[in-house]
Amino acid sequence: MKNYTITVNGTVYDVTVEEGSGSGAPAAPVEKKAAPKAPVAKKAAGGQGSVKVNAPMPGKILSVKASAGQAVKKGEVLMILEAMKMENEVVAPEDGTVASIDVAAGDSVEAGAVLATLN
Repeated sequence: MKNYTITVNGTVYDVTVEEGSGSGAPAAPVEKKAAPKAPVAKKAAGGQGSVKVNAPMPGKILSVKASAGQAVKKGEVLMILEAMKMENEVVAPEDGTVASIDVAAGDSVEAGAVLATLN
């Protein structure tokens, strides 16, 4: 058996795959969903804020709900990101104050791009 950790759209899966002998039907992978790891919260080395909020996937910013200087609580919506015709809420990873909003409505972003920073 081989164990793999796979991340799909920010959700982490631990997958165990049985090695087959090559005869018969292939073995079905056994999937165990791990606790989601927050891909948006990363401590910054420098810059405007100490916590970076990154895009979890490529898409287009539909609207920005927060502004610089605004106090936010963990889980509060900062902006709406459209990806694959779905609206995804980008939320604050922790309590803090918005240091900067680095995108505007209508901007296209790549996965991992810095959308905002918090203090």
